[in-house]
Amino acid sequence: MIKKSRIAMMLVVSLVMAGGAALLAMSWLQDRSAPKEAQGSGVAVAALAIPFGTKVDATHVRVVRMPAELVPTGSISTVEDSIGRVASQTIYPGEILMRERLVDHLGGSALAAIVEKGKRAITVRVDDVVGVAGFLLPGNRVDVVATERKGNSRMVVPETILSDLKVLAVDQIASPDKNQPVIVRAVTLEVTPPEAEKVVKATQQGKVQLTLRNPLDEAKVQQAAFEVPAPPKATPKPKAKRTIVRPRDTRITVIRGVEVSDTKVKD
Repeated sequence: MIKKSRIAMMLVVSLVMAGGAALLAMSWLQDRSAPKEAQGSGVAVAALAIPFGTKVDATHVRVVRMPAELVPTGSISTVEDSIGRVASQTIYPGEILMRERLVDHLGGSALAAIVEKGKRAITVRVDDVVGVAGFLLPGNRVDVVATERKGNSRMVVPETILSDLKVLAVDQIASPDKNQPVIVRAVTLEVTPPEAEKVVKATQQGKVQLTLRNPLDEAKVQQAAFEVPAPPKATPKPKAKRTIVRPRDTRITVIRGVEVSDTKVKD
């Protein structure tokens, strides 16, 4: 009986130990194989592309988890913290949402939210040629060239009055996700208050045109002016001198009653 009880006790102990080992192994496997959703910190990333000037909604954002030491400073951690903000730059799928690239929308149009502090948005009326043949898009950088005609002459003075301005919108489009040319009627530029005064003055005095810049070109344009020479004036033809030819002999006719006589008078 004692031997049987010992065997039974050993079986019970073995079962308990086996069960404990199984639980430990299962816990270890779960820690190794399960996704690390419960580890690290939550970070909001773009679920799809968020174009420049777009107001963010819940469909644009998802939350992933990553080790806390890899989370960049200034990142957004929740979907709720990003909804209602406006993208100040184009954000691509999978990109971590940074607070400096999403600006608060306090009402009005989304365009007002993306204007930098201390700057203004001004709209310039253009045509398809001035608008770089329709290839001007929000986010591009441009120079402003003003053309003025001096008085009634044919003298034209063009001058680059502003350089490296940011295009906020083309017509009523504030998204740069277009590659096809569009007909342009107005371009909205981001300027400082003094630059806005220059643009208004240039549009009142003459014509304004835009030149597209390479985004990597940060050099300022040298201001220059040139004149279109007037066509040469036609030289008046000299008046021809009139030559009076007088006859060498002059005849005088004398009439006396019914008699008529001619008399020659020499010069």
